[in-house]
Amino acid sequence: MDRANIDKTNAWPFVEAKKILREREKFITKKGKVILQTGYGPSGLPHIGTFGEVARTSMLVNALNQLTDIPKEIITFSDDMDGLRKVPENIPNKDKLAQNLHKPLTDIPDPFGKFNSFGEHNNEKLISFLNKFNFKYIFKSSTKLYQSGYFNETLKLILKNYQGIMDIILPTLGKER
Repeated sequence: MDRANIDKTNAWPFVEAKKILREREKFITKKGKVILQTGYGPSGLPHIGTFGEVARTSMLVNALNQLTDIPKEIITFSDDMDGLRKVPENIPNKDKLAQNLHKPLTDIPDPFGKFNSFGEHNNEKLISFLNKFNFKYIFKSSTKLYQSGYFNETLKLILKNYQGIMDIILPTLGKER
């Protein structure tokens, strides 16, 4: 798209890309790149919603590419330490999963028998799924990041400021929380 059309367009990827560049300039300058993130809850197999999230984020990167030469990256983050809340309908060996409700997905045996855990199985399915469509992304697993100590300093900061954080968050939660 030529510059004149880029400046005039109201297409949402360009509107959002311009907003990111304007509102996050300080952080982009500090990091030297634009970092976008998608999330995946691997309690079930990847589906059209998973695809849509990465596709929309990729559209945003394409718009950013037309607006700036600043490097960009997409991180696809797997919340694979989440607890399994219910047994998915489209999974074999449901009894094995039912025995592991509320455990982290990476601590649950793979009901397909191919990987070390249910979380690892679904992460690999996601990676394969995204690669088939040639998405450019960096995959990150919460399990691996926690085990590596990646979050340690931030967790210490949260613990140090626990009450202040709770004073902000608690008033925003509904009765069911």
